[in-house]
Amino acid sequence: MASLFDLHPPSDPSGALVEPAAATGPRRVSVMLPFPFPGPFDYNVPSDLDPAPGDVVLVPLNGREQFGVVWDAEPDPNLPARKLKALLAIVDTPPMRENLRRFVDWIAAYTLSPPGEVMAMALRVARPPTGPTTGWRRSTPMPDGVRMTPARHAVLDVLARAEPRATSELARAAEVSGAVVRGMADLGMLVMEALPADLPFVPPDPDYPGPTLSGDQKTAAVALRQAVAAKAFQVHLLEGVTGSGKTEVYLEAVAECLRQNRQALILLPEIALSAQFLARFERRFGVAPAVWHSHLTSRVRRITWRAVEDGQAPVVVGARSALFLPFPDLGLIVVDEEHETAFKQEDGVVYHARDMAVVRARLSAAPAVLVSATPSLETVANVEAGRYSRLHLPNRHGGASLPHIEALDLRDTPPERGRFLAPPLIAAMRETLARGEQVMLFLNRRGYAPLTLCRHCGHRMQCPNCTAWLVEHRTRSELQCHHCGHTTPIPPDCPSCGKANALVPIGPGVERITEEVAVLFPDARRLVMASDTLPGPQAAAEAERAIQNREIDLIIGTQIVAKGWHFPHLTLVGVVDADLGLAGGDLRAGERTVQLLHQVAGRAGRAEAPGRVILQTFSPEHPVMQALVAGDLETFMACEAAQRRPGHWPPYGRLAALIVSADSAQVADELARDLGRAAPQVEGVQVLGPAPAPLMILRGRHRRRLLLKTRRDTPVQPLLRAWLEKVKVPRGGRVDVDVDPVSFL
Repeated sequence: MASLFDLHPPSDPSGALVEPAAATGPRRVSVMLPFPFPGPFDYNVPSDLDPAPGDVVLVPLNGREQFGVVWDAEPDPNLPARKLKALLAIVDTPPMRENLRRFVDWIAAYTLSPPGEVMAMALRVARPPTGPTTGWRRSTPMPDGVRMTPARHAVLDVLARAEPRATSELARAAEVSGAVVRGMADLGMLVMEALPADLPFVPPDPDYPGPTLSGDQKTAAVALRQAVAAKAFQVHLLEGVTGSGKTEVYLEAVAECLRQNRQALILLPEIALSAQFLARFERRFGVAPAVWHSHLTSRVRRITWRAVEDGQAPVVVGARSALFLPFPDLGLIVVDEEHETAFKQEDGVVYHARDMAVVRARLSAAPAVLVSATPSLETVANVEAGRYSRLHLPNRHGGASLPHIEALDLRDTPPERGRFLAPPLIAAMRETLARGEQVMLFLNRRGYAPLTLCRHCGHRMQCPNCTAWLVEHRTRSELQCHHCGHTTPIPPDCPSCGKANALVPIGPGVERITEEVAVLFPDARRLVMASDTLPGPQAAAEAERAIQNREIDLIIGTQIVAKGWHFPHLTLVGVVDADLGLAGGDLRAGERTVQLLHQVAGRAGRAEAPGRVILQTFSPEHPVMQALVAGDLETFMACEAAQRRPGHWPPYGRLAALIVSADSAQVADELARDLGRAAPQVEGVQVLGPAPAPLMILRGRHRRRLLLKTRRDTPVQPLLRAWLEKVKVPRGGRVDVDVDPVSFL
């Protein structure tokens, strides 16, 4: 994120500043279409239409009618009017506002994505309102001579309690047919009347009684309230130890935003986190906020979108795609758990929601608040450079103490053969459960085992579409690729040598750990928390309820348990494989591992009872383990920064990846070779590769990677554009650009 303020993309995606030409024929406009074209298309405007920038229009495209948005770019004056097609209509739907159009242009220019693909994430064509808009009230006076029946009496009794009412609702409440209601209307007993429009979301009350804040919380809350009241762009890092009450602090900023009659957006990295968060929000404001994520039905998404557009959704809690909602007056953006890599979208338009949230806040003249107990080195570097301010909460709220963290050396006390929990961890679990307290085991690996092989011939079960091992899911009796989704039943015989019952699981996943604890603690009530066992917010809410009500003794989870949860009776956390994230060549491996394990450790001892964390590791001397045991993440991050600074690695330099993919290995190799030969030859710029990607084949496509590295003061977008223009991409080939990559697969 260190480079966000170094790029000021022009409104024209081509980068050219085009002077408006004198009108020599029909008026023309540029229309952005939701497809991967390099820019907008020009259309003639019929004399009976008067489109303005932002209007949603209907245009012809390749023999079809297509929705698009009138864009701000000037039309090409050199195109003859006779070659342009005419707009068909202006759609009766709210236009796309200027700041959202500028946001689309900014992302497209920064990420080198086709602007139409970016615009597609922000475009929704509102449908006409569905459902009844008129209802019935009693006629006054009632017409003479009508015969009163029990059914008609029932209808009038319902209306006496509340009117007007729609036909279907009235018939249901009176327990009559719709024909009875319509017959009463024909007789003049009922009069039609417009139904009042219901607000889709009840406005939160900023002055609803909230929790009592500590002194540190009050100081931070005052600073954030002042930032919101200033109605100006600025970025704040809200940092605090796990359990310090960061959420309550930034909700005070949300309250101030509501008092200013502006809208607030809160981004969460995991949809499953929304269950517990929404309950906390409702305790603070009396009502739930609007929610935006991919699990919503199309109807709810449509209602929410329109409510945001109309200003009737004062607060939205959402996933990264909520950045593209049409806020008319966005007054605050909060990015909770800002260090999380889940904020990076890897498919389609590749962008980091944390970084783009800062851009959207800037375009909206609003403050952005980045929240974390373990902030990313990029954010810390921006604080040190004076771009962001820092608010710190050093203590847990309510007098709770930080958990005691210890490293368990598996070289000295290994688990029993075929097991994965060492005796000291098992003993600690037994003591904790005996006290009636809860235990969590953490292993960031889904399924039963990450690898299945034949003990007779050594054959490994591999995905046919990817260079990845198939993960065994024993509860479903299948093998699955976690990259492309391919599944196959677990075969009874080795598919290579045909040996029966020769396939064995290698290594543990959470299912295998669950099997082990079922043998060790048969009476303990267990719950597995992983993305495939908690598929959405409702499942997460039920899991949270069961844990809070002490219906669960032992939780086994993946990274989904690492953040956002507050379980007051959980006092012991055991990390089954603390070394798991340190393998491979990722430059952020240490940073990510220390962040993840610190967050996991933070689940323990959040109430009166003290917490204990046991890290099973083969490398207790590793700097990550030493930092966690000592509780000194600041020194660890300083060492990370010292290692990256000399080589101009992020955040002290810039990275951009070119990911080459093709249907065949030959095309991928040739395209990667051509890109390598055309690489920029500029001082301070280094190109690494081409080289096979760690996932050489993904979803059936062969992949190669090149990595461009520059000093921080070198803008990479012009270099990338010039580089890509030199190479023709053959049929079947593709080059994806990832500016500021966080994944190197």
